[in-house]
Amino acid sequence: MRSTNLHPVLFSEWDVFNVRQKLKTRVIKKTTNPEWNDELTLSIEDPEVPIRLDVFDKDTFIDDAMGNAELDIQPLVEVVKMKLQGVPENTVVKKLVPNRQNCLAEESAIRISEGAVKQDMVLRLRNVECGEIELQLEWIDIPGSKGV
Repeated sequence: MRSTNLHPVLFSEWDVFNVRQKLKTRVIKKTTNPEWNDELTLSIEDPEVPIRLDVFDKDTFIDDAMGNAELDIQPLVEVVKMKLQGVPENTVVKKLVPNRQNCLAEESAIRISEGAVKQDMVLRLRNVECGEIELQLEWIDIPGSKGV
């Protein structure tokens, strides 16, 4: 995960929300282009519920909101449900384009890489003057879960 062109801040952290879960990255100090390179695992109960990302300026008393974005994981889940096997490395299965219904800043491809379904994306932050979040999604089946 990485962010670019954020409104000037002293500290940044990234929160991920999906109904009952809240995950946080570590705080990156004194930069408007933080690179977290964190791996966060989120348990998906309902793939129809968008995941909300919030970026904050970490302050001593009150964390200031620096923008947010939502991402729809349904296209990723659709590709997972195809249960593709024997697909050549880095095969693009589906492409998504920015539109008014999503926060994509540029085209996003869902591909098969290292035997997994992955999606690289750049999200434009809302409710802020400028800023983007770059991230990669990877679907992981957890043993004992009901799956998709």
